[in-house]
Amino acid sequence: NEHFEEGFKRENVPSIPELVEMAQELGVKIIACQMTMDVMRLDKDQFIEGIEVGGAASFIHYASDANISLTF
Repeated sequence: NEHFEEGFKRENVPSIPELVEMAQELGVKIIACQMTMDVMRLDKDQFIEGIEVGGAASFIHYASDANISLTF
């Protein structure tokens, strides 16, 4: 985490929390993969506020009308 913070500061890039806040203010929909959460034993309350949880069908539903879609 520190490595990312140093790189972001060095390159004058907003922090990850700032980028997430900016995205949410712009109406970006963030969908966490339910299957990955199950495999990694993660709960929704471990994620940022405002995140949605869904499977591939949910993602495809939203992505089909999206101007841009990022996955990672």
